[in-house]
Amino acid sequence: MNPSRLAPSLALSIAAGLAVLAAFAAGVLAASEGRLELTTIDKDTGKPIACRMHLKNAAGRPKLVRESPAWDDHFVVPGRLVLKLPLGNYTFEIERGPEYKTISGYFTINRFADDSKQVELPRGIDMAANGWWSGDLDVRRRPRDIRWLMDAEDLHVVPLVTWWTGGSEWTASASPKEVLARFEENRYCHWMAGEQTRPGGTLLYFNLPRPMKLGDPGDEFPPTLRYVEAARKHPGAWIDMSRPFGWDLPMLVAHGQVDSIQVAHGQICRSTLISTEEGGKGRDVKRYPGPSGTAKWSQEIYFRLLDCGLRVPPSAGSGSGVSPNPVGYNRVYVHVDGELTYEKWWENFRAGRVTITNGPLLQPTVRGQLPGYVFQEKKGPPVEFEIGLTISLCESINYLEIIKNGRVEQEIRFDEYAKTGRLPKLRFDQSGWFLIRAVTDQPKTYRFGMTGPYYVEMDYERRISKRSAEFFLDWVLERARQIRLEDPDQRRQVLECHRKARDFWRDLVSKANAE
Repeated sequence: MNPSRLAPSLALSIAAGLAVLAAFAAGVLAASEGRLELTTIDKDTGKPIACRMHLKNAAGRPKLVRESPAWDDHFVVPGRLVLKLPLGNYTFEIERGPEYKTISGYFTINRFADDSKQVELPRGIDMAANGWWSGDLDVRRRPRDIRWLMDAEDLHVVPLVTWWTGGSEWTASASPKEVLARFEENRYCHWMAGEQTRPGGTLLYFNLPRPMKLGDPGDEFPPTLRYVEAARKHPGAWIDMSRPFGWDLPMLVAHGQVDSIQVAHGQICRSTLISTEEGGKGRDVKRYPGPSGTAKWSQEIYFRLLDCGLRVPPSAGSGSGVSPNPVGYNRVYVHVDGELTYEKWWENFRAGRVTITNGPLLQPTVRGQLPGYVFQEKKGPPVEFEIGLTISLCESINYLEIIKNGRVEQEIRFDEYAKTGRLPKLRFDQSGWFLIRAVTDQPKTYRFGMTGPYYVEMDYERRISKRSAEFFLDWVLERARQIRLEDPDQRRQVLECHRKARDFWRDLVSKANAE
C-alpha cells in the first residue's frame, strides 16, 4: 500500500512509524558493535607510522579490516585506523618488520564503545643506518596496495610479481609508463616482475621492461632455457629460482642462468610450514623429518652448490598473496655503501653482500669484509678467521652455527655466546667456504637468519666436492628421464639442454679436489 494515497494523518503516522523502526534497527546494530580508533607511533620520534596488525576475537579467529590492505590473518594500520568491531574480547599483535619490536595485547569492545588507543612501537635496530637495505623477492599483492605494504613492513626493495604463466595484471592500455616507482626517499618497487611455472620448477624474472609470453604451465617445449635467454637480452635482467628443489635447478645453474636462489621461500611461513616439495626433487624424510624438513632440505641443496665451487647468492621471498605470509616476512638484506639506489642494490646483491632472514638480523664482518668476499691465501700452515657478528632479535635465539663446507663446524648456544660476544675462530688448511646461521626456538615454524657465504681460495683454487658434483649429476639424469615429448625434434631440443648440463657436472666430478 502506498502511504501517499492515504489520508494525510494516516500517512504521517505510518511514516513516523517507519522512522521509529529504522532508528530502532540502527540502535540495535550500534549496540552490537563498538568503535576503536587506533594510532600507531614510532616510540623514538612520536610520529605516526604504518604497521601490520594481527587481530583475533575471543574464539581465536582473525578479524580483518577491509578498508585497509589485508591478507590472510593480518591488515595494515596506516598510522591511524578506526576499527568497527562486534562486542567482545580481542587479542592483537602489531609488527613493523623485524627491526621493530612486536607489541601484543588485548582490549574489550563494550556496548556503545567509542574509544581510542595509542600504541608505541620501539625500534630495535636500524639496519639501513648501517648500510643494510631490505628486499622481498616474491610479492604477489595488488599494485595499488604496495606503497602501504612496503611502509608497514619498513621494506625498501620489491620487484612486484604482476605477470605470470597464463596471465598478467596489465593490459596494453593499463601498463605503467614508468616500470620503477620510488616511494618516499628510499623505497623502490619495480612493476614488471614475472613468474614462470613449468614442470622444471618456478622462475622469477626481474627488471624486465614488459611482460613476456610464457606458454602454459605444463609445457616442456620450448626449453626453459630459451625463455631465460630471451630475458637476458634486457640489461639488468635477473633470474631467481623460487625453490631450490625445482627440477631444473642443476640444468639452469650449469648453463650459468641462475642469479639467486630462494633459500628462505614462501613455504616457510610466519606461523606454519608448508612441508612439501611437490613438483620438485623431494627430500629424504628420514634425514629431514617433520615440518621443518623442507626448509632444511632447501639449505642443503644450496650448500651443495657452494660446495661445487659455484657462487650464487642466497635470496628470500615471502610469497605474500599466495602464501599466508605478510610482505617482507622472508627478506634479503643487501649492503650498500653510501646512498641507496635501485641499481646499486642489485649490483651489491650480485656481489653476494647479503644476509637472509625471517627473524634474527645478522651483520657479519670477517677481517673487515662483508659476505661474498674471497680470501686469497697461500697453501701451507692453516689460516684462522675471526668472525665479527652483530645480532638483533625480537625473540630468543636457540643457537648459532658456523657452517663450513656444508657442515656444522661449530654450534654455539646463544646464552654462551652472549657471555663473551665472540665466536670461535675458524681454521682452513684447504680451499672452502663458510657462513653463519642463527636459529630461533620456534616449534610451529622455522625461523632463522643466515649470512651469505664467504670464500677461501688456497693458491687461487676453488673447492670442488666430488660428492656434491655427483649429487647434481644424478639429479640432471633423473630429470632428463622425466621428459615426455612425442615430437622427436622438440624432444631433442629439450634434452640437448640437459645433455650439456650433464657434461658440465661430469666435468666438475673429474675436477673435484675434495670429497
